[in-house]
Amino acid sequence: MNESTRFFVHEQGICESTMVGDGTRVWAFSHVLPGAVIGEDVNINDHVFVENDVRIGDRVTLKSGVQVWDGIRLGDDVFVGPNVTFTNDPFPRSKQYPEVFATTVIEDGASLGGGAVILPGVRIGRKAMIGAGAVVTKDVPPYAIVVGNPARIAGYTETAGGQSPETTPSASISAGLTRLRTVSDIRGALLPIDLPGDLPFDPRRVFFVHGVPSKEVRGEHAHRQCEQFLVCLTGSVSCIVDDGTQRSVYVLDDPSLGLYMPKMTWGTQYDYSADAVLIVFASHPYDDADYIRDYEEFRELASS
Repeated sequence: MNESTRFFVHEQGICESTMVGDGTRVWAFSHVLPGAVIGEDVNINDHVFVENDVRIGDRVTLKSGVQVWDGIRLGDDVFVGPNVTFTNDPFPRSKQYPEVFATTVIEDGASLGGGAVILPGVRIGRKAMIGAGAVVTKDVPPYAIVVGNPARIAGYTETAGGQSPETTPSASISAGLTRLRTVSDIRGALLPIDLPGDLPFDPRRVFFVHGVPSKEVRGEHAHRQCEQFLVCLTGSVSCIVDDGTQRSVYVLDDPSLGLYMPKMTWGTQYDYSADAVLIVFASHPYDDADYIRDYEEFRELASS
């Protein structure tokens, strides 16, 4: 135990950094270089290497066989499984170094499964779950569960299933499913939407989303003022609705189902079927200033 800072270094471990928080443990055959900044109560298992330009938050776990290179930023409560591979140079050559290494950010509470590979410059959102052996080539949204090579979204953590749809929409309903009226007979089905009247707002803009590869994610933003109403005309799509505190997932797989999203709602759509056509009614014309594209900024605004 180091009495001056109250962190532990095993007699066969090396910790050259003095910027180490209380309660942190560096175990045998691990090496921490002098420039690294490490938080409190971090557990650095055997055979771990931590380079200089590294920032590690509080209560992080680094399992055996992990190398944390320059440019890596780990938030609080991050779990890094055994033999996770970080990279920081997209085009590495021996004895040739970039002027600045790519910055890779793993946000608070994220977990990286054993053997995952994290490419340079990606951002993995808070409480995301990276499956064992996944190869992460693009940013991962907050709370997303990703698997495979390249990693694709398979679901979301801490996300409840959507509620049953309401019978009719109302201007006072919160985010959730609405059952639209449908007229059916032997000739087929008719789904009328009267404007104004049948939606929770008077739409000012309509757009269609189609031809989305199933591994791709749409949305990932909130609106300050704009409300939206989503209907999947054909196929199916999964939709995450997030108010900054709670998240729910809704599956739109019936054109008589509509999903209302009030303003200040973080929305993400994923798992599109190949034939999916999503229509979105919006209460406002397009305005880039109305978008909130950073989830942490959204959480702060939503909480206030």
